[in-house]
Amino acid sequence: DKVIVTTIQKLGLALDGTNKRNYKERLEPLSTSRIVFIFDECHRSQFGENHKAIKEFFPNAQLFGFTGTPIFSTNATYKIREGEFESYKTTDDIFEKELHAYTITHAIEDRNVLKFHIDYFKAEGTQKAKPNTEITQQAVVEAILEKHDASTNGRKFNAILATASINNAIQYYQLFKELQEKAQEENPNFIPLHIACVFSPPAQLMNAEGDQKSQKNAADIRQLQEDLAQEKEDNQQNPEEKKKALMEIIADYNIQYKTNHNINEFDLYYQDVQKRIKDQRYSNKDVPHKEKIDITIVVDMLLTGFDSKYLNTLYVDKNLKYHGLIQAFSRTNRVLNDTKPFGNILDFRSQQEAVNQAIALFSGEDNEEKSKEIWLVDPAPVLIDKYKEAVEKLGVFMHENNLVSEPQEVYNLKGDAARISFVQNFKEVQRFKMQLDQYTDLNNEQKATIEAILPTETLQEFRSSYIETAKQLRKIQQKEGDNAPKNIQELDFEFVLFASTVIDYDYIMKLTAQNLSMKPSKQKMTKEQIKSLLKSNSNLMDEEEDLSDYIDSLDWNQGLSE
Repeated sequence: DKVIVTTIQKLGLALDGTNKRNYKERLEPLSTSRIVFIFDECHRSQFGENHKAIKEFFPNAQLFGFTGTPIFSTNATYKIREGEFESYKTTDDIFEKELHAYTITHAIEDRNVLKFHIDYFKAEGTQKAKPNTEITQQAVVEAILEKHDASTNGRKFNAILATASINNAIQYYQLFKELQEKAQEENPNFIPLHIACVFSPPAQLMNAEGDQKSQKNAADIRQLQEDLAQEKEDNQQNPEEKKKALMEIIADYNIQYKTNHNINEFDLYYQDVQKRIKDQRYSNKDVPHKEKIDITIVVDMLLTGFDSKYLNTLYVDKNLKYHGLIQAFSRTNRVLNDTKPFGNILDFRSQQEAVNQAIALFSGEDNEEKSKEIWLVDPAPVLIDKYKEAVEKLGVFMHENNLVSEPQEVYNLKGDAARISFVQNFKEVQRFKMQLDQYTDLNNEQKATIEAILPTETLQEFRSSYIETAKQLRKIQQKEGDNAPKNIQELDFEFVLFASTVIDYDYIMKLTAQNLSMKPSKQKMTKEQIKSLLKSNSNLMDEEEDLSDYIDSLDWNQGLSE
């Protein structure tokens, strides 16, 4: 028995009787065997000639399909001709019998995938997102530059920008270059986002050389485009311009990442882009940020079937509906840990009705409102109330221990039981705050409310107190092991909630140098503020003592020598 992993396109080519390598003839001995075909993502690629050829060539085969977004009559777009008649086909028509249903609703309830936070972008000066309201590409890019750090938890994650056409993708790529160059000129401290762009090249121009390698490349691209309807259509118009633009994009990519890709080996470039998106899983200490991708601009590619736990945001400037919408949104909702509480969607097309229809179709629930409660996160006002309750609960705990609810009072807690309770209480505060920090649709009034609940400086000092307390309890865990009290053994400190991808060793050193280069009266941060920042981030726990000693050793009244 053998398991063979391939694609339906490759098998379709093998069963093409005109293939020069006679694969069909070589496969003939297997044609009457009992073979099991398992198709993943069977909502696509199953409605054309390839599927038909497989069924005809292997009449005794058993076919199984898996998909999170079946094709129903409501969302059917594929027509199949039978004799003189043409009709839309569904997944049921192709695979006949549903064996089991585990819907996205089930997966969200089981915490196997995340809920979605959807920000329906409103043009400046409007109170509500309106369908069919045209938003300029410049406004879209400016909004992304403003919101990206919040949406991706300080660039801990990366994003996809889904565009409506190849021309739009090219225009967006150029706009990002122009606006980021301008931002750097205006603000030397601006750190540009790393932008990649992928769309399939025009296959008809890829075998111009006529050699075997070019022909294979063209064949691979044609095969790839079977699932890329918009790109296939776009490449029929002005293909030379699109090829030239893609070559320039790849050239920029080679400069940024010190690679040597070219359009004639497009698949290698595409694979490298996917790898760098997934490389986000490594800390900047292990893989520098300059080697990663922040946003990948696409048309059809990467919007179905591609998975990365470190991709959490989708920017949408194309019309989506039904399975296409759910598939695209689902690129963002793979589970990681509490630093990724949901998939973030920023929609520039005001597609609220399309979202509601898609949820209703694929939820498996009769009650549409209940489905939305399961699929979507709490609105901002609800989450702000939960955050406020968590902060108040922390205050009650401190008062029960005869202490004022201030960060420095945490060190006066008596006994491990009280310290454990503090850890558990403050974790909830930090968890809700981290979620709010990733909401891109907070208005100024809501931001002011959040700040009033627990001012930033106080929150940072509480974080420092938490890390110090957690370190003490962790020492007991490590030293006593199985002999430690059970409530300490079972304690999960979730240091990941207190880690920053921005505030690392280099950041602290740079911040220190910048402030020391100024006169004391003009310093933006004092020595104590920098040390507080250092202590409030768990990713610096190992270096904290050395960095603190170094900061203390400097003369903050004189500035650094040249």
